[in-house]
Amino acid sequence: MNYKLVLKIISILTLIITFFLIFPAAVALYYKEINEFKIFLLIIGGLLLISSISYFFLKPEKQESLSARDGFLLVTLSWLSASFVGALPFYFTGSIPAFTNAFFETMSGFTTTGASILTNIESLPKSLLFWRSLTHWLGGMGIVVLTVAILPILGIGGLQLIKAEAPGPSVDKISPRIKETAKILWYIYLGLTITQTLLLMLGGMNLFDAVTHTFGTLATGGFSPKNTSVGYYNSAYIDGVITIFMIIAGANFILHYRVLTGRYKVLFWDTEFRVYLTIFILAVVIITFNLYGTYYDSIGNSIRHASFQAASILTTTGYATVDYEKWPFLAQAILFFLMFIGGCSGSTGGGIKVIRIYSLLKQAYNEMKYLLHPRAIFILKINRKTIKKDIMYAISGFFFLYIFMILITTLVVASSNQDVLTSVTTALATVGNIGPGLGNVGPAEHYAFYPAYVKWVLCFAMLAGRLELYTIFILFTPAFWRK
Repeated sequence: MNYKLVLKIISILTLIITFFLIFPAAVALYYKEINEFKIFLLIIGGLLLISSISYFFLKPEKQESLSARDGFLLVTLSWLSASFVGALPFYFTGSIPAFTNAFFETMSGFTTTGASILTNIESLPKSLLFWRSLTHWLGGMGIVVLTVAILPILGIGGLQLIKAEAPGPSVDKISPRIKETAKILWYIYLGLTITQTLLLMLGGMNLFDAVTHTFGTLATGGFSPKNTSVGYYNSAYIDGVITIFMIIAGANFILHYRVLTGRYKVLFWDTEFRVYLTIFILAVVIITFNLYGTYYDSIGNSIRHASFQAASILTTTGYATVDYEKWPFLAQAILFFLMFIGGCSGSTGGGIKVIRIYSLLKQAYNEMKYLLHPRAIFILKINRKTIKKDIMYAISGFFFLYIFMILITTLVVASSNQDVLTSVTTALATVGNIGPGLGNVGPAEHYAFYPAYVKWVLCFAMLAGRLELYTIFILFTPAFWRK
């Protein structure tokens, strides 16, 4: 294990996070939040000093590369250190005085979960609200992917890092060089950010609200600077824009690149994307018919809110326009079902992922055919490509770990005297990086009431879910630490 190189790269990552702290400091200065501005400057100065000293003391004598084992450890420590650094502004400004709560909020931000301990969001200074949303944006595409894109030092070990962080069962490359792939993905991400911000401003949002809501949308995170989330604006146009961009963010970013380079047919033959849209459309249709006449008198309002909430939960964004716990039970059941699915592989969404669900269903169907034709050979194909057995084994193992993680988290939450619905959906919402659930953690509620030990477990659940479980759980195996 190359601990020296791992710690060196973490110091570089800390420098990158420190650089992004300049933006909320500028927001504090603009809004004349002088106390927050001073604290941001002190934090930036302290982090620059510590990370610079660490970088030079850990500088290797010759160029070194990362092994796969180094990659798993580095990615996990990177997210932990980023969350620790990100919690400092909340803690030292007194906006979130308890460090457990500050760390929880920041971990929720970087992992794009959107679960919040804040009981009055709008009471926070603008600079802290901006930083809160910026953690979403950085975590959405991946802070390690950003590091790979920026730093040539990671050119050799970059693929191991992206594999350890990437959301999906496999990693596709746009370019033969993984650094170039990371850069292209971030360019697309930045382009979509600018586009959505401008569209929201056309709908009447000010620049601050447009930027922060865009950060939460494209990262499929869900942090809003408003207590009532997107519902604050009561605008069909804004709901429509955010719905469309949530669907875009929940799709594979490799598809976005191919569409931007003129290969439009990829949207029609990509199996995962077609299944993803089918699930979304079916959910919208069922919820719309359930809402129309029972909750809304207008078919237009039924479609509007059904499509927004279906997109929000399916893509694990977690925004809300209404308190869907007041909806009929069938509509709530559909949203509960969507919590298990998540977005596409290679997206900023969380959850199990559409491709895994589809692969497991196809494999189950093949097993039934084997019962009828024991000597036959059935090949599992997706997008006209044969899915190898090792990938199916990995998907099956992931599915087991995912359900296991939800069960354990549910038991921990229930130990704090919460009802079954609240406990299960809290586990789903954190492991799946969704944010809001049902019961006491519904869209109009928060996570502040949980005791400290539950919040730390939920932090672990959010991180494990964001890093696709294997990256975290492999660190707890004796084989990982053997030479």
